[in-house]
Amino acid sequence: GYFLLAPKQGPVMSFFSFGQSAEIDIVLKDAETRKKVEHKTEDGKKDKYFLLYDGETVSGNVNVTLKNPGKRLEHQGIKMEFIGQIELYYDRGNHHEFVSLVKDLARPGELTQSQTFDFEFTHVEKPYESYTGQNVKLRYFLRATVSRRLNDISKEMDIVVHTLSTYPELNSSIKMEVGIEDCLHIEFEYNKSKYHLKDVIVGKIYFLLVRLKIRHMEIDIIKRETTGTGPNVYHENDTIAKYEIMDGAPVRGESIPIRLFLAGYEMTPTMRDINKKYSVRYYLNLVLIDEEERRYFKQQEITLWRKGDMVKKSMSHQAAIASQRFEGSSSAEKALAQAQAKEQEQ
Repeated sequence: GYFLLAPKQGPVMSFFSFGQSAEIDIVLKDAETRKKVEHKTEDGKKDKYFLLYDGETVSGNVNVTLKNPGKRLEHQGIKMEFIGQIELYYDRGNHHEFVSLVKDLARPGELTQSQTFDFEFTHVEKPYESYTGQNVKLRYFLRATVSRRLNDISKEMDIVVHTLSTYPELNSSIKMEVGIEDCLHIEFEYNKSKYHLKDVIVGKIYFLLVRLKIRHMEIDIIKRETTGTGPNVYHENDTIAKYEIMDGAPVRGESIPIRLFLAGYEMTPTMRDINKKYSVRYYLNLVLIDEEERRYFKQQEITLWRKGDMVKKSMSHQAAIASQRFEGSSSAEKALAQAQAKEQEQ
């Protein structure tokens, strides 16, 4: 065969102009004061991201900086998107968007100099909590795009959303008797069935009958992530915590107290059937091991929820104003004082 002589590389280079001709930067409006939280990325690393809640407005600026001042940048429009999406790892590249908002920042034209654009998405619905799991990821992000004929210039910025719950109306204790006929009979009780993420599980285990040689006993917290539907259901069980209740043999009539502090463990709220794509549930697993290394266990689901750890100033003031309308002014002053005291404590 023949070698084809490649044309000189001169004009081609400038046509593609090395890399991108502009840089995009997204800045949230209250970046100085807004809280940041750690969130695990897919590779297991932890990064800090801005924290937002359902219903909060998302606003800020997009800075488009021209890399070659004096050179104009033609574009087909500049836009900002707010996106919430779920990605199942076995179905890569297929993103299920449950929130998708777009704001046009500039009509097609050209930039002759670096420019800043404002954006605002008011009271954005963010129905689910951000989550990075074994088989699934739910993320929210802002994406600014300068549309161009050949290659768009775009920049993404992830944010983290936490869903807050109020105290559950009903929160009965979990009480159960378990046993193996004529060998072992125990009764256990946990003080609640629903716990917030910084809660303490308080309980006790009572031995009614012990004819087994029990060597070891523990409570495990198990996280179970379920993804997919129908034939494509995947379960991932993860032991989050092991809490040793006792070492050695219990005797009949013995009662063993349990205090398990949740704050030290990495957990999310319970997530049930999120967008019909996945669930994350938590179980307390009581495990007994006898001298022949046989394991006996009893699993019990608990519900985890996230408590709002900060009363927003405006919220407590609104509450005070509301109570003023309701009860007259003297109690309102009290409510306001209480609200302010509460804020100072935190």
